[in-house]
Amino acid sequence: MDDRKRRVLHAIVTLYSADGEPVGSGLLAEHFAQAVSAATLRNEMAALTKLGLLEQPHTSAGRVPSAKGYRYYLDHLIEIPARLSTSERRMAEELFRGMDYDPERLTKAAAMQLAAWTGYTAVATTPCCQDLGIAHYEVMQVGRFAAAVLAVTSAGGVLTRTAKLDFPLEPTDAACVGRALNQHLRFRSAADVKSSDLQAAAQAVGARGALCYPILSAAYTLLKEAARQNVYLEGEQNMVNYAPEQTLRRLLALLGDTALLKRLLVSDAQGMAVLLGEDFEQYPLEGICLAKTAYVAGGGLTGSIGLIGPARMPYHRVLPRLEYFALLLGQCMSGTAPAQLRAR
Repeated sequence: MDDRKRRVLHAIVTLYSADGEPVGSGLLAEHFAQAVSAATLRNEMAALTKLGLLEQPHTSAGRVPSAKGYRYYLDHLIEIPARLSTSERRMAEELFRGMDYDPERLTKAAAMQLAAWTGYTAVATTPCCQDLGIAHYEVMQVGRFAAAVLAVTSAGGVLTRTAKLDFPLEPTDAACVGRALNQHLRFRSAADVKSSDLQAAAQAVGARGALCYPILSAAYTLLKEAARQNVYLEGEQNMVNYAPEQTLRRLLALLGDTALLKRLLVSDAQGMAVLLGEDFEQYPLEGICLAKTAYVAGGGLTGSIGLIGPARMPYHRVLPRLEYFALLLGQCMSGTAPAQLRAR
């Protein structure tokens, strides 16, 4: 791969991303302002094809980048601006203005806005860490035989669950259970809480502790939910614009496999990464890619956000947008976002 071959490959990736048409030597010569002859370019394209970096869809057609060619481009040739332009930064910031800062709602809203901004399919996970727990429990009577458990996670989220009882709840019961929960389950991870901890909380309630066990069980369920990293997918309708029909079904199957999608999104998620569809486990998808990065939500919490789109997406424009979007999402999650983003 001498310098001219690298420049030819870079040019073909750029031109192919613009209109999706195979790039011929004539168009390539125009790109280089006729500084290199079409015959020389044909020779270079043939050499790149022999190296497996280009493909020729039809005998008389031009060349398109192969999966190997895209990988080489992403690893060695891509030129990403140091930062977005001022206008694009303002546009991204405007998309975050007035979003609800509850982690679940914020994650979903951010994925929705990113999909609308880029025209691709956005996927994002809620922030999580191994020891995510509940910072505060509150128990409220919502009927004579029911109580609602409200839990504020250490990530700032709010979870609720209703417990049904076999006995009429007294006004003092809810307050007693709330104190017991904050004494025995507060700032504990689900993995650390044992049945003995729930029994201790029931004893702390007093004589009616055993009767209130459904409320304690509901609180423990919320603790397990708090540690679960949820995945939000937005912009699925955009797939018809970049996925051919034969690919669309497999792509829909991938998106329906939440566990696999989460693994693809969060694995090696430190920093920006692009996973080509040929490497998707179980669902190899030619011509598709997943661009992903991590966001930091503060307090040891991290999440991931990414874009699923065509392998020919203009990476030099899309990746900076994704990177800045992740920065803003992390700031909003941690409460350190600029004042203008918090304006309602």
